Amino acid sequence: MTTTTLAVLVPLLPFLGAVAGLLLGRTAPGFVRPLAVLPTLTSLVLAALVAVRQGGDAAVDAATELTPTGSVPIELALHIDGFAALVAVLVGLVASCVQIYSTGYLRDDPRYPSYAALVSLFTSAMLLVVYSGDLMVLLVGWEVMGICSYFLVGHYWETPQARAASLKAFLVTKLGDVPFLIGLFALATDAGSFHVTRILGTVASGGLDHPTLIALLLLAGVAGKSAQFPLHTWLPDAMAGPTPVSALIHAATMVAAGVYFIARLLPVFEASQAAMVVMAVMAAVTMAGSALAALAQDDIKRVLAYSTIGQLGYMTGALAVADRGAAVFHLLSHGAFKALLFLAAGVIIHAAGTNSLAAMSRMRNLRDRIPDAYWTMTVALLALAAIPPFSGFFSKEAVLGVAEHVVTGHTEHAPAAAGWIVLVAGLVTAVLTAAYAMRLWLLAFRGRGTEAPDHGRQPLTMTVVLWVLAVPSLALGGFAFRVLPDWFDGRDLGPTLTTSVLGTGLAVAGGIVTYAAWRHTTAHAARVPLGAVAAHPGGDAARVEAEAIATHEPAYGDIAHAPDPADPGRLLLGPLHRHAAVGFHLDAVYTALFVRPVRAGASLVRFLDREVVETYVRGAGALPRWLGTAVRRSQTGNVQTYVSALLAGTVVLAVAVVLVATGA
Repeated sequence: MTTTTLAVLVPLLPFLGAVAGLLLGRTAPGFVRPLAVLPTLTSLVLAALVAVRQGGDAAVDAATELTPTGSVPIELALHIDGFAALVAVLVGLVASCVQIYSTGYLRDDPRYPSYAALVSLFTSAMLLVVYSGDLMVLLVGWEVMGICSYFLVGHYWETPQARAASLKAFLVTKLGDVPFLIGLFALATDAGSFHVTRILGTVASGGLDHPTLIALLLLAGVAGKSAQFPLHTWLPDAMAGPTPVSALIHAATMVAAGVYFIARLLPVFEASQAAMVVMAVMAAVTMAGSALAALAQDDIKRVLAYSTIGQLGYMTGALAVADRGAAVFHLLSHGAFKALLFLAAGVIIHAAGTNSLAAMSRMRNLRDRIPDAYWTMTVALLALAAIPPFSGFFSKEAVLGVAEHVVTGHTEHAPAAAGWIVLVAGLVTAVLTAAYAMRLWLLAFRGRGTEAPDHGRQPLTMTVVLWVLAVPSLALGGFAFRVLPDWFDGRDLGPTLTTSVLGTGLAVAGGIVTYAAWRHTTAHAARVPLGAVAAHPGGDAARVEAEAIATHEPAYGDIAHAPDPADPGRLLLGPLHRHAAVGFHLDAVYTALFVRPVRAGASLVRFLDREVVETYVRGAGALPRWLGTAVRRSQTGNVQTYVSALLAGTVVLAVAVVLVATGA
């Protein structure tokens, strides 16, 4: 079987699994789980085979014209280079882990068949984006992911939080997709093709007429899809969906699509120095702002959501200094440990019966109830904080290293301003990342108070997946930075001494300061007794999470909402805490600037429609109705009335004739 055939099957198998799952979900429920897991696993194996055959050598290209357009052709095309081959393996791995994990996590959920089918469709759409060599075909996968995220985030549609979150995710990403589509058309117009290789050839020959405009339009779509400032606000709210969905969106699909898109078309952005600086500023604000917000969140999933936004900022920063190798390296590393963080968080939520870190901090021995989640999440948090030798250290240092090279003048592919912006913001974010990672670990696993509820051991499918993902989180970076240059552009991805010492030192300092703040607050805080814990019975973890979303206080009454006096984030942030906790009021700004004016305009239109247009329509219909009523009353059916009217009319006419004649 040729490499092209294998590559076609990679996105096709999950798609067929999704269709079969939707058709057989009610009539043959016994086939739902095999149809969810087996096509995705097979797709992972085939993606690995494609990667082995591609081997980092020349890109695999194949194309066939879909239909004559009369102008710019649209082709069903494949373009598989080293980046695409490895990202497809990541997508297949995370999607397979999510599907296996979900068989235990949602085992009693009545909507599991549709959920599993949508996850398969989501996976298929992302794989189409990864392998596509034509931008219009890529756009199909791009938009299908948006639809899937709408349904999956709104899986618990009974709750207003889930409904609002799904709608917000859809609308905010569509806000970025409008300029993105315009940018695609402008790019194809300048290049004369939607095909990736032809576009890159046009850029290399200086054939783009409007590089800055095109780059900024495309960047707007990337900001929406990859949750970068200022279109990042949908991602924390998207935590209203099931935890495995969060893992899929954050680790391998949706948000990774925007970063991957820029990496694939990086020369288009490099053609505009202004666009590179804008990208650097966007990345810097995203990194630092999201890290501050993560330090103030109480919901464990929102902490991880803001963490994702910040790590995507690192990837965007690497692209802003013109190194897609470092960006995709961090994308691969982050995909492994972020999927592990979310899936471990799902186990913690089920065991604790709440998403609240404040409530978890009042539980004793929670880590003893869930040892697998405790150890694997510890590994993932160390990778997130970029502590050597965990994978996050090597990939994050690759980003900081390329920024340093731009600052010191070792490369001229990006402006020096972009290098300084990314380097400074990256180092500041390294401190904050370690701080919120340490805070999450302390509040979740070092609680004091009432005994944590015991729900028994988690299903084996959930536990095994955690350890599978722990392996790349621990060991990926150590050899990847030596191997990946052969798959990418050949640039060195190894850590440099200066940024390694600075980054690691700052991360360690951030962790130590947070631990000291926690010790200080626990020593001086008046501990609030938890009282009786309303422990959930064992069973469906998704049901526990759905209740947590629906009530916002699933097991602990008002105390779950009480500020935790032992929260080190409050001490570290001080007066900034209340602003960071609500995302620096950006939603309120959007509400004032966009939501209220749109609603006011809609109210005005409704008033004009009701009071003006409907009044005119009613008036236009009233006159014929009145005439009809008058005519109907004259038609009595009485012959004597008709004869009397005829005689009266005759007399009137006769008198009129006489008067006229006399006057004449």
